Amino acid sequence: MINEDKKWRVVVAQVFIIVAFSICAISLAKLQLFDPYYINKANATTLTQKTIFPARGLFYDRNGKLLVINYPAYDIMVTYRDIPPTFDTLEFCKLLGITQEDFILNLEKDWKSGKYSRSVPFIFLKNVESSVYQKFQENLYKFPGFTGVLRAIREYTEPNGAHYLGYMGEVSREILDQEETSYRSGDYLGVAGLEKQYEEQLRGTKGVNFVIRDKLGRAVGSFENGRLDQNAISGSDLVLSIDLDLQKYGEKLMQNKLGSIVAIEPSTGEILCLVSSPNYDPNMLNFNKYRGRNYAYLLRDTLKPLFDRSSSAVYPPGSIFKPILALAAMQEGVLKEDTYHACSGAYYYKTVSYGCHGHPAPRNLSIALQHSCNSYFIQAFRDLVEINGFSKPNEGLDLLVKYLGYFGLGKPLYSDVATENGGFIPTSDFYSRMYKTDKWRSTYIISVGIGQGELQLSTLQMANLAVILANRGFYYTPHLIKGFLDSQKSIASEFRTERRVPIDKKYFTPVVEGMEMCVRAGTATKAFDKDLSICGKTGTSQNPHGDDHSVFFAFSPKVNPKIAIAVYVENAGWGGEVAAPIASLMIEKYLKDSTSRKDLEERMVKKNLILKNKT
Repeated sequence: MINEDKKWRVVVAQVFIIVAFSICAISLAKLQLFDPYYINKANATTLTQKTIFPARGLFYDRNGKLLVINYPAYDIMVTYRDIPPTFDTLEFCKLLGITQEDFILNLEKDWKSGKYSRSVPFIFLKNVESSVYQKFQENLYKFPGFTGVLRAIREYTEPNGAHYLGYMGEVSREILDQEETSYRSGDYLGVAGLEKQYEEQLRGTKGVNFVIRDKLGRAVGSFENGRLDQNAISGSDLVLSIDLDLQKYGEKLMQNKLGSIVAIEPSTGEILCLVSSPNYDPNMLNFNKYRGRNYAYLLRDTLKPLFDRSSSAVYPPGSIFKPILALAAMQEGVLKEDTYHACSGAYYYKTVSYGCHGHPAPRNLSIALQHSCNSYFIQAFRDLVEINGFSKPNEGLDLLVKYLGYFGLGKPLYSDVATENGGFIPTSDFYSRMYKTDKWRSTYIISVGIGQGELQLSTLQMANLAVILANRGFYYTPHLIKGFLDSQKSIASEFRTERRVPIDKKYFTPVVEGMEMCVRAGTATKAFDKDLSICGKTGTSQNPHGDDHSVFFAFSPKVNPKIAIAVYVENAGWGGEVAAPIASLMIEKYLKDSTSRKDLEERMVKKNLILKNKT
C-alpha cells in the first residue's frame, strides 16, 4: 500500500510538471512569435524620450478679444556626439535645402562658452517649413543625432501693444545653469513684457513619450504601451485689463509723435491702455526668418521704438505736480484752500524769476490750479520746505519726500509692467552732495515746486497720481492682468490691496474743483467737452535740448470716475496744446465708445512732431 501510494504521488508530480512546462512554453511562444509588441521590442535597439511641448497660454483683452495665438512651428534639434563619422552631409543638406556652409555654421559651436554641449541637444534649424519637415521625418532614420520638434510659436492678432505684450526668446545660459530649472537647451520662454512677467503661468507643463526605435532609428512603437508617457498641460490663458479699441485709438493719435499715454480704471487699478510712441508690430519679433533683421532694424532706429516711453522713460512732470504739492502742504497746515499768494506776472527772488502767463489773481487754491500760477506754488513749496525755519530746509524737503513716497513716487509702483522705472525724487542728502554743503536753502531748489528741476516721473506714475486724485486718496497697484480665463485662479493679492495716502479727504475737494475749473475755463480748455465732466491739469516740462514737453493728466467723470489718464508728448510745447486734447479724445472714446469732435481728432492725428524735430 505504501509503495502504491508513493507511485501515485510521483505520477501526479510528473503530470503537474509537464502541464506547468507546457503552459510556460505556450505563453512564451505566444509572446515571442505572435505578439507584435515583443517582436518589435526584440528588433529594437534604443529607447528614446520625446518631449511634447505644451500650448502656451493665450492673451485676451478685457472685452474678450483675442490678442495672441499659437501656430505650429518645426525645429530640428541635434546632439553633436551622436552624429556618426559616416554621416551623409550632402544628402542631409539637399533634403533641408541648405548649403554645406550653413550645415557647418549651424553645427559647430563655441563649446568653451558653456552655452552649448556636445552631449545635449540644441537647435540646429528653426522654423522649418512643414513640407520640408515632413520629408525630414520620413528620412529621419538616415540621420542619427538629429530629431524634429513641434513647438507652438506666437502670432499677435493685431499690430498693437508691442511694448506690454513683449516677445519670446531662447532660454539663456544663466537660466540653464540654475539648479532647479526645468528648461533645457533650445527651449523658448518669454523675455520681455507680459510674456516674461507671466512666464510661469503661460508656459504650461511639458509632456513626454517613450518611443522604441529599431537599429536604423525608426520608431516601432511606444514603450510598455505608453504606461510611462505623460500628456503636456497647456499654459493658462490670461485676460488683460487692456481695452484693445482704446489702445488702437491711442496709438493712432500718437503716430508721428514721441511720447506715451497711460490710462487706468481708478476703482481697480486696471491699466486700460499703455501707449508708447513710436511703436512697432509685435509680429516683427516672433520666431520668423526675419526676426534677426527686424531686431537689428529696430535697434538702429534713432527714434528708439524698442524703448517703452510709457513706463521706462522718466521726465520732469511740470505743473501736474502742483496738485500733489498742494495736498501735502494742506495736510501739514502751511496751505489752506482759501490761501492767497500774490502774483505780479512772475515769482522773483534776487536775480532769478519764474514767469507766469497772464491770469486773474489767485485768490485761493482752486483758482491757482485753474490758471497754473507759478508764483502761488513756488511760495507754497517754500512754506512747506521751510516749515521748521529758513535755515532747516532739509527737514521740510524730507517731509515732502515722505509724502511723495505715499503717492508712489521715487520708487517703482511694482506693477506687472515689465519695463517699469521708479523715477527719481531728490532728497536733502542729494542736494547736500550736489551743492557740497548742507547749508543750501529752499531758494536753491524752488523749481521743484513747479515740477521741474531734478524731479523725474514716468507716465505710468503720472497716471497713477490721477487715479489717487480721482479716488480722493487711494489707489490699487496698476496692473495689466485682469484675471485668468480659468475662473478658479486669482490675480496676485497685491493688485487687490487698497493703498491709501495719509491725506485727509477734505483736502481733495479744492484740488478737484481747481482741476475741473482748469478744463472748463483755465489752461486746459482744449480738453473741454460739454458732455464730459473732465477734471485735469496741464503741465509744460522744460526741455533744455529743444521744444518743451506737453503734459496733461486727468480723470472723468468728476463723480464716480471711470478713467484716469496721463499723456506726455515730447517737444510738443505747452501742455494745453497737444497733451490735453489727446487725453480728452481718449476719455471720450472710452466713455462713449466713439468720438464726436472729428476736427480735433484730425488735427491731433495729422500733427507730425517727428518731422518737425528733424527739420
